[in-house]
Amino acid sequence: MDQGNTAFILIAAALVLLMTPGLAFFYGGLVKAKSVISMMMMSFGAMGLMGVLWVLYGYSIAFPTTEAGTTQFAWAIDPSNFSLAGVLETPEGAAYPPLAFVAFQATFAIITVALVSGAIADRAKFGAWMIFAGIWATVVYFPVASWVFNFGLADDGSFSYGGWITHGMQDIFGVGAIDFAGGTAVHINAGAAALALALVLGKRVGFQKGAHVPHNPPFVLLGAGLLWFGWFGFNAGSELAADGTAALAFVNTIAAPAAALLAWLIVEKIKDGKPTSVGAASGAVAGLVAITPACAALTPFWAIVLGLLAGAVCALAIELKFKLGFDDSLDVVGIHLVGGLLGTLYLGIFANTTGLIYSGSFNQLIVQAIAALAVLAYSFVLAFVIGFAIEKTIGFRVKNEDEIAGIDTVVHGEEGYVLSDVRG
Repeated sequence: MDQGNTAFILIAAALVLLMTPGLAFFYGGLVKAKSVISMMMMSFGAMGLMGVLWVLYGYSIAFPTTEAGTTQFAWAIDPSNFSLAGVLETPEGAAYPPLAFVAFQATFAIITVALVSGAIADRAKFGAWMIFAGIWATVVYFPVASWVFNFGLADDGSFSYGGWITHGMQDIFGVGAIDFAGGTAVHINAGAAALALALVLGKRVGFQKGAHVPHNPPFVLLGAGLLWFGWFGFNAGSELAADGTAALAFVNTIAAPAAALLAWLIVEKIKDGKPTSVGAASGAVAGLVAITPACAALTPFWAIVLGLLAGAVCALAIELKFKLGFDDSLDVVGIHLVGGLLGTLYLGIFANTTGLIYSGSFNQLIVQAIAALAVLAYSFVLAFVIGFAIEKTIGFRVKNEDEIAGIDTVVHGEEGYVLSDVRG
């Protein structure tokens, strides 16, 4: 067992776990002051629920034991891995303990679910959100993770590659889709679900451009900084080894978001006359989203180009909700869905060796498009069905008067900012 790689994976897992509190600050600063506890609690609720479900059965769905070299196409569950029973021991000759990989992937499940919550800020019931999160993770995230990341423990003790998105299309097109760290499984997946929930819950009271402004930009900047810091574990850690590929992913995780930050500010300056702190934070996150699937498959130059595109495109894409009439509160669709699609499709042209400019073949672009659209459609449809069922039974949205007053005290009995010790 390689102790260096084991330590690398465990540290990367800790970094990715930190991303969810970072997301809580990022989202918390973007909502109104009387909703900040509610918003941050949806991220922390995801940490608690996904941490438990992943250990109980999530891992057994996402990484079922397969015969070496076989491909997993359908939703499956591996009873031998319930409560991680099948991965408690380290096989002889393994590069690292299976539990290190389990821990790393658990943090992906947590952050993916938490991302969805940004679309329903200021108006969602916490209990309904938790029910949605548990069902959506079970029927959407866990199987989609299997489609993309399924390099689980095989019968011979090795890590087999069986996800149909990244490996199953090779027999048809000669190449599989590239998604190094989760452009499809995390960002397109969460973005599609966010769009579905935004449609199910409807618009906030008084929804219009300029009506809802971030109450705490310093929180937004702090959250973006924590996200960027944790993203090094997200991207470089996905190599599962401290090697040159991890180093390339690390450098690209600096280059792309830096370029995206600048591009977003330029678009803001041209469009609105002033570059903003929230724009800087949002641009960095957009670049991080776009580079996620591509971080190990691009040269740093093409990573900068991707970042510039992501910053500019996502800065414009967040305006779509006003033109199309859906209330994606914190721009999960404009940043994560659009950024994830951009980064995934960009690989079809610029991926090292297999992209169009290197190979002269459209095959990589075709498989990237199939992967992106498959995850988008699957997640959107099931998220809409789950959210609609919850709304029509126990109710997903708070009352309008509670939304106007601020839902922190109604839902959690707390206030984000207590300015006096005396309660009226």
